Amino acid sequence: MPPSPSTRPQAAAPPLRDRGDACPGALRLHQAADGHLARIRLPAGDLTVRQATALADAADLLGDGHLSLTSRGNAELRGLAEDCGGRLAALLRDAGLLPSERHERIRNILASPLAGLDRHTPSDVRRWARELDALLCASESATALSGRFLFVLDDGRGDVAALGGDVSLLAEPAGDGAGPAGGALLRVGDDPAALRIAGPDAPRAALTAAEAFLTAAAASGSGAWRVRELPDGHRLRAVDVAEALRSAGIEAAYVAEAPASATRTSPPYAPSFAPPYADSAAPGIVEGPDGDRALSVLAPLGRLSVAQWRLLTAIAGADGSGALRLTPWRGIVLPGLPAATAPDRLAELTTAGLITDPASPWHRLGACTGRPGCAKSRTDVRADATAAVAAGTTVPDEAPTGSPPLGVPFSPAGVPVYWSGCERRCGHPHGTWVDVLATAEGYRVALVDPDTAATGTPTGAPPAARTKAPPPPAP
Repeated sequence: MPPSPSTRPQAAAPPLRDRGDACPGALRLHQAADGHLARIRLPAGDLTVRQATALADAADLLGDGHLSLTSRGNAELRGLAEDCGGRLAALLRDAGLLPSERHERIRNILASPLAGLDRHTPSDVRRWARELDALLCASESATALSGRFLFVLDDGRGDVAALGGDVSLLAEPAGDGAGPAGGALLRVGDDPAALRIAGPDAPRAALTAAEAFLTAAAASGSGAWRVRELPDGHRLRAVDVAEALRSAGIEAAYVAEAPASATRTSPPYAPSFAPPYADSAAPGIVEGPDGDRALSVLAPLGRLSVAQWRLLTAIAGADGSGALRLTPWRGIVLPGLPAATAPDRLAELTTAGLITDPASPWHRLGACTGRPGCAKSRTDVRADATAAVAAGTTVPDEAPTGSPPLGVPFSPAGVPVYWSGCERRCGHPHGTWVDVLATAEGYRVALVDPDTAATGTPTGAPPAARTKAPPPPAP
């Protein structure tokens, strides 16, 4: 039986929201220090060559000549003029990137980037993503969701299940253990319980769960933007969503505790990915089920020039399947290349300055916008991170001996390093990561670990490990 609300542990009191969120979109531009910013939602990170070309044209004609990739697999344009909104909307609309102007900020759907591309995973979650997006754009009630509400669709490998979804679907294999997926586990927020549903019902169940959140948020009067912000007495749990699903005619079986792949706190960084799954966060060549190959590359610090973007688009059109997939690791996957041409194309992308080798010091190194793009940043963190790489490291100086106060190795293999210009730490990784924070006294470096945080270390306030003055910007 489901646990009663009185026996469930409760989190600290969430914030009370007295306004709508100001998350930028394609139509709601954000004023930044380097001009206006537009964020274009790309459900499951999917782009056609035509759509990718439209984004390059927008960056060229209206922006600063670059595209930024976000931790949700979306794209951002920066350096936009205040009066360019109409021209930008027309470009995006013509390319099919604005299927509904009223829903454009809520189309936040993450899906496993390699689903259907490596040898052992089904592609169902990509189909679920398309169906869910269509349902969202047709739903009047869904327009009340905030621009931060997140749907996560995991193909079973556990790569995106740990990325903080408000509503998450984890694909389960058919009864014989092989693809395609036979069904899905649905989770809401951090509730360890789940609901087992049939695969064809998965997209509609996800939307129903989001609508259940809106009902709970309205009843709480909290103005909550996300499931984790609902106050005590109004928490949304799997058992509550089960009632909503039954009312919608969707059958669901209660699972008291979902599998570890659906509930882990950190994404599974290599080498923890074991066969048969490929590491969807790693750059390189991915072997497909039919002899095809996919190229997976990363953008240094999440930013691409228009020239780099156009090269990716050209390869996708000439040698690939005519599609691109953006990943939550600020990368791009090009599916459908012949095995014979994939190595040469990867070498071409290496020459163009993209990250194509897991051994690169840029792999799993990230940074917020920093100066001059963000007025709140204390320094140009991107230039400082670049200077650190040039000096042979990914942090301001050599890692300390021993362990920081969290009692774990300072920089475990494969753990991301993220540079932040202020305490907001915009875009920081989920799970375990190395926090490089610019302070008034210099950089502070610490390890953030969610398991240790659960036993007393405040989330969002990593302990100090050491400080050092920021290095000079790269020339």
